Amino acid sequence: MAQLEAEIPDNFLEALTAEEAADLRSRAVTRRFRRGATLMSQGEAPGRVLVIEQGRAKVTAITEDGRELVLAFDGPGDLLGELSALGGSPRVATVRALEPLSALAIASGEFEAFLDAHPRVALVILRVVIARLRVADRQQVEFAAYQTVTRVARRLVELAQRYGEETGDGILITLPISQEELASWAGASREAITKALHDLREVGLIETRRRHITVLDPEQLGQMAGLPVHS
Repeated sequence: MAQLEAEIPDNFLEALTAEEAADLRSRAVTRRFRRGATLMSQGEAPGRVLVIEQGRAKVTAITEDGRELVLAFDGPGDLLGELSALGGSPRVATVRALEPLSALAIASGEFEAFLDAHPRVALVILRVVIARLRVADRQQVEFAAYQTVTRVARRLVELAQRYGEETGDGILITLPISQEELASWAGASREAITKALHDLREVGLIETRRRHITVLDPEQLGQMAGLPVHS
């Protein structure tokens, strides 16, 4: 089956050596969160750093006019809250669990001590941050350059690449995402998203049901999104 390619942030935990990962775990405690629980809130004082071990989370921010924007979806291996902890600045986003989630929680002081003991990890974090900024910059260009259906196709490519499972019909996106969340992430209205999904269904590229989307034709969807597709 054709493979979709999308630019996603590097996995922090997988980038660590066995020694670095073991030391990180020795400094951390495991925290478990129920579905819908808030892991950290926009504007709160900096504190612990989290590394997701199991489960997935939604990262959002509230704009000045009160709208909630979806910034990203994070999963196992992703690092959360490191910039606030290291910079001493308030949290810039809210993170909520989309499903039962467990994470390593490291106090900010312990995280700094961990970086002092393993200077190479600072470069790993820099690469993660650069990847996030590159994704954010790319999305800003998309908002100005692409129609809604193309932006939706690009978001679906990313979801299929990161959270997709191959089935007999195509690639099932296992992330439980609503149309409202997809609309916010793609920078579009709910009505525009509904039409875009309808159009993609009509041409046989996707199949949808409540909070589940299956990509039926990865190659054609990738072409519509303007992203590389490899067999």
